[in-house]
Amino acid sequence: MSQDQENLVIPHSLLTDFDVELFRSGKHFRLYQKFGAHHLEVDGVAGTYFAVWAPNALRVNVIGTFNDWDGSKSQLHARWDGSGIWEGFIPQAQTSSTYKYQIHTKQAGLILEKGDPFGFLWEVPPKTASVIWDLDYQWQDQKWMKTRAKHNSLENAWSVYEVHLGSWKRHADSGHSYSYEELTEELVQYVQDMGYTHVEMMPVMEHPFFGSWGYQVTGYFAPSARYGTPQEFMALVDAFHQAGIGVILDWVPSHFPNDAHGLAEFDGTHLYEHADPRKGYHPDWNSYIYNYDRNEVRSFLISNAVFWMDYFHADGLRVDAVASMLYLDYSRNEGEWIPNKHGGRENLEAISLLQEMNSEVYRSFEGVQTIAEESTSWPGVSKPVDTGGLGFGMKWMMGWMHDCLEYFKKDPIYRQFHQNDLTFSFVYGFSENFMLPLSHDEVVHGKGSLMDRMPGDEWQRFANYRLLFAYMFSHPGAKLMFMGNEIGQITEWKHDQQLDWHLLDAKAHLGVSNCLKELNKLYSKEPALHQKSFSAEGFEWIDMGDSKNSILVYLRKGNDPKDQLLIVANFTPKAHSDYEVGIHGLPYWKEIFNSDAASFGGTGQHNNKKQKSADKETHGQKHSLALNLPPLGVVVFKGLKK
Repeated sequence: MSQDQENLVIPHSLLTDFDVELFRSGKHFRLYQKFGAHHLEVDGVAGTYFAVWAPNALRVNVIGTFNDWDGSKSQLHARWDGSGIWEGFIPQAQTSSTYKYQIHTKQAGLILEKGDPFGFLWEVPPKTASVIWDLDYQWQDQKWMKTRAKHNSLENAWSVYEVHLGSWKRHADSGHSYSYEELTEELVQYVQDMGYTHVEMMPVMEHPFFGSWGYQVTGYFAPSARYGTPQEFMALVDAFHQAGIGVILDWVPSHFPNDAHGLAEFDGTHLYEHADPRKGYHPDWNSYIYNYDRNEVRSFLISNAVFWMDYFHADGLRVDAVASMLYLDYSRNEGEWIPNKHGGRENLEAISLLQEMNSEVYRSFEGVQTIAEESTSWPGVSKPVDTGGLGFGMKWMMGWMHDCLEYFKKDPIYRQFHQNDLTFSFVYGFSENFMLPLSHDEVVHGKGSLMDRMPGDEWQRFANYRLLFAYMFSHPGAKLMFMGNEIGQITEWKHDQQLDWHLLDAKAHLGVSNCLKELNKLYSKEPALHQKSFSAEGFEWIDMGDSKNSILVYLRKGNDPKDQLLIVANFTPKAHSDYEVGIHGLPYWKEIFNSDAASFGGTGQHNNKKQKSADKETHGQKHSLALNLPPLGVVVFKGLKK
């Protein structure tokens, strides 16, 4: 092949007229099959087809290792239809070659070099080029995929382990993060041994700044090359599935960074971001906000959500910073935002995008869930779109998290005056499908670790810590626990070092781990703890009024009337003997969990015998039990017929 032929860009298209029509109308949700770089054969010649959207460019070239990064070669062809799509087939561009788009703008002398918005792989940061790559992989998770609708059902247990892949474990000698392969060997087994039902990964999509934790994305269709190849990430997901564990990925459609090689001013204009900074600039994160008004951007974002479930078998998406999308005045002062067409503060275009994304995801993939990190009282976040909701499967219960941690910070002697901090969550607790989060956000930015919030001497701090988790697991709602919480991490999370695994050499920290393991086991085993987690039918107060002793008593119920659990929580260091609790339903009750167990580091004050309820009216119930309540502990009793 001559040099002229090597530099040739052959007219070729994977895009049909219908594809382009869907793209321009905001209704193409599989753009990754047509845009980006696709290695294929044309007339028996192997090469790569490229397609990129840059409607305001004067010219677009592909530069890369295959043409010595020479901008005078490999010019793409503009489609005739005015879509702004540039495309072409380059024979010399082969798999593993690195490349960028060289975009000649309408601004005199301004030439941009951009990574591929649809690239399946990028160079390891701080390098910024995209890499031609295919996504062929032989999945072995057929059993999981056939049954995941049951695993991921809202009636099943949801105990989620939130993990930052780059800092879960690191090599002692080099300080380097574990690779996808190493995580497949160790993380999967660990999550399974601890009894979590799901793992949630903080954004794995390629991001230039490691300190952003993945929330400033540039490679929207590429797992981070810091840890390995896309296939190695697929193998990690595959291994989780084979271990019976669901995989949730953090997804960030709310903002993107201003890095020169990213989406910002992609063709010399505000293409992906809104041009007006009152709608297009995020003051909290110094980043751009997508132009949700633009149909092509909507196609891009929804295609991205679909992609991770399609090619990577994700079981769901946890959508970051939803509140910042819903409100036009989010983190803005008067005069710094533009009202919607009705004069309101709601971002109508972002709302419809989220609704359309959720509708497409649930339509296309059986057994998946989407989860909103939404911190306001916006109604119907987890309600169906056809009833006016946003269409998410679940919503983070930020109010519970805030109130609960505020309560636990208080010395137990003052808790009697703040019982409402615990009970208020039940006022609105069934208005949404809530997930209770103790996430990474609670152990960063000077907040310290969760253990730092616990008052008292060392024994009381650990007892409070176990009490917090036992209360969380007995409270209605799905659960989410950030890595390190389960070992009693005593320092604030740092993204550039591993967790303090050596803490497990101490009995108290090992006790915390054992407690979490047992709670996960109990939560998954007992239908009363998960079958009606999002329904008031699954919960009943026995007594919420003993604020003097800071004690709460309640029932959890499953679909079968025989599945009943009695939970008694004592939030002070004072133990109680023969504490009377009203009860109804089943006649016998047996202790099945105690956060004060000696194996957890507690005092070991148990109710050792199965008890028959007495015919004594207590708490408005005809029957009662006389129980031993450990200090700073939660005790769970199972109802029995005999």
